[in-house]
Amino acid sequence: MEQEPLLKVRDLHTSFFTPAGEVKAVNGVSFNLDRGKVLGIVGESGSGKSVTAYSIMQILASTGKIVSGSIKLDGQELVGADESVMKTVRGNKVSIIFQDPMTSLNPTYTIGHQLMEAILLHTDRTKAQARERAIEMLRLVNVNEPEKRIKQYPFEFSGGMRQRVMIAMALACEPDILIADEPTTALDVTIQAQILELMKSLQEELGMAIIMITHDLGVVAQMCDEVIVMYAGSICEQGTAEEIFYNPKHEYTKGLMRSIPTADTAGSKLQPITGTPIDLLNMPEGCPFAPRCNNAMKICLRQRCERMRINDEHFAACWMNVKEAIENGTIVPDGKGGEDA
Repeated sequence: MEQEPLLKVRDLHTSFFTPAGEVKAVNGVSFNLDRGKVLGIVGESGSGKSVTAYSIMQILASTGKIVSGSIKLDGQELVGADESVMKTVRGNKVSIIFQDPMTSLNPTYTIGHQLMEAILLHTDRTKAQARERAIEMLRLVNVNEPEKRIKQYPFEFSGGMRQRVMIAMALACEPDILIADEPTTALDVTIQAQILELMKSLQEELGMAIIMITHDLGVVAQMCDEVIVMYAGSICEQGTAEEIFYNPKHEYTKGLMRSIPTADTAGSKLQPITGTPIDLLNMPEGCPFAPRCNNAMKICLRQRCERMRINDEHFAACWMNVKEAIENGTIVPDGKGGEDA
């Protein structure tokens, strides 16, 4: 019997209600996350990656609201759950590493105080036990001299060390899912590699699932089992990392791949995706990527494409695949609109 996914997100719609109108930040997102797997969510800034994660945690800004959809964590429905339920979920079952560790850590409290606060809030440990756990977690993420460092303030840590502290804080209560929101932003490449290697080894050691939110396709290639490509709040392509990298089927994904510098492109100009992201206040009737797509057809401007099954591990929502299907009959509609395939 096939094991149920740890996390099931179905037709999620999240909007922000502003004086200018409704901003549809997440528009019909559906995916599964299995135990022990790493899921990458890729896309430009404003594509809905972080808002999807914040919707799962229900830590949206005051103007944000989950309009419709379902989020089931281990069979428990989170949409509509009251705050007391979410307090047991956050930290214990799902933890998040935010983008900027300097702004995520309070500069007026020691590292130890902040680590212990998280542990005391989400567990029944005593203060002495929480301190021991904080030291243990710092040691786990390779912070040297944790007994000494626990008494220091965030400004006394480098950027890479602060990111390690954030990982330690997120893992302190042994969550089932770790959401990493751009975990290597603003770090130099050497520290990036160290942080990613640390996360990979911890994931294997602890057996947790990870949602990796990033715009860095190199991170995706190194870390992820499955990949979701988002644009304008919707999933445009979804599949295994190997399928996405070696057989992209959405024009946006192809554009992202072309913009990656490689050894073959040394000395030549990169090929950026032209144009600017769509205005989420005025969503078009057709494909949101059509105004920036070099291969856009008339139907792309008028109507959105349904998700198409490329193979058992790969789905895309692009009219170019429909055109290909008409020509050779090899691609069939998913027929489930993001439900279990």
